[in-house]
Amino acid sequence: MDTRPDSSALQRLSDGIWTASGDVVTGVAGFHYPTRMVVIRLDDDSLWVWSPVALNEACKREIDALGRVAHIVAPNSLHHLALADWQSAYPAACLHGAPGMAARLPDLEFDRVLTDTADPAWAGQIDQLVVPGNRITTEVVFFHRASGTVIFTDLIQHLPDNWYSGWRRWVARWDRMTGEEPAVPGKFRLAFRDRRAARVVIDRVLAWPARTVLFAHGAPVRDDAHAFLKRAFAWLR
Repeated sequence: MDTRPDSSALQRLSDGIWTASGDVVTGVAGFHYPTRMVVIRLDDDSLWVWSPVALNEACKREIDALGRVAHIVAPNSLHHLALADWQSAYPAACLHGAPGMAARLPDLEFDRVLTDTADPAWAGQIDQLVVPGNRITTEVVFFHRASGTVIFTDLIQHLPDNWYSGWRRWVARWDRMTGEEPAVPGKFRLAFRDRRAARVVIDRVLAWPARTVLFAHGAPVRDDAHAFLKRAFAWLR
């Protein structure tokens, strides 16, 4: 477990839902990204932890003060760096992975595969849909009914224009990672093998009564969330 000072104090988004920022992580070609996790208290008072950030002692204390971690959710294959530490710290929790994650990450012990059907533990509280056919990763999108929060992972991103420098800054602009508002990065748009199948799922996402949109890399969208989602996926429609 990482014991470095914690910079990821939980922030209450609404009743029963919190977010926390984690470490900045470095990916392909030196591109670095901020990280964010979401914690939801279920009706049985247990905790549902989405895309967990690096776990240190301060973060663990905050989580334990909220309740018992029962479900650890890995929404796509790109968000796995902290899973082993969380599984070690909470061995009784169920690890849920997006389709294909168990095969790609054999060192982790996944308990269940996420599908379009919510697990009985959170059915009626959190809805979910698998966005199919992307060559980069298969992502599962969630909707927390009580707060009206749609939760994306990497399919929507938004970083400050000065987040990168040099050639990476120009690539990020081209890729729509930076801009006036959050967007689907260009690489993910190009990676869809079957846009029609993805469009069917996104149409179902747009039917959710969204009030807030969260994603791993960027600030939440709180103003006119439904209109924002329509703009974000207009290229697909």
